[in-house]
Amino acid sequence: MAERDLIRIVLPDAQPLPSPYAEADRRQAVDDLLAGNQFRPKDLIGPFALSLTVRDGRLGFDIRDAEDRPLHALVLALGPFRRLIKDYHLVVESHEKAVAEGGSEVRIQAIDMGRRGLHNEGATLLLERLAGRIELDFETARRLFTLVCALHQRI
Repeated sequence: MAERDLIRIVLPDAQPLPSPYAEADRRQAVDDLLAGNQFRPKDLIGPFALSLTVRDGRLGFDIRDAEDRPLHALVLALGPFRRLIKDYHLVVESHEKAVAEGGSEVRIQAIDMGRRGLHNEGATLLLERLAGRIELDFETARRLFTLVCALHQRI
C-alpha cells in the first residue's frame, strides 16, 4: 500500500480555474497526492492535513493533524518559482491551443514533455527549498508544484 502522510489537502475556495484543462490538472494532483505521498515535517508525526495558500508573493503551508489542530506553519517566498510558474502556464496554454486546433500528436507530445520537464524542475526546487524542514519524495513534490501553479493562477 502507498504511503499516505497527507490525508487532506485544503486549497482556498473551490472557484474553478480559468480552463477545464487547468481544473482537471489541479483535481488530478489532489487525487494523486491523497492516493500516495511522503510528507514529513521535521519533528512531527502524521497523518497530516495541509492547507496551501498563495498570498503576497508567498507560499503558505498550514500543517494540521488529522483532527484539524494546528501543528506548524511555514512560508516560502515565491520569487524562486516565478519563472517556472510562468513557463508552466505558457506550456499549458500551448497544449490547450494545440488540442483545440487539432494539432499533430507529435506536437502535443512535445508540449507535454516540456510540461513534465517543468514539473520536474519545480519539484526539485521545492525539495531544495523545503530541505531540513519537510521531507518529501519526488512525486509528492511534483504534485505540490502543480497545486502551487494552480493557486498562482488565481492572483
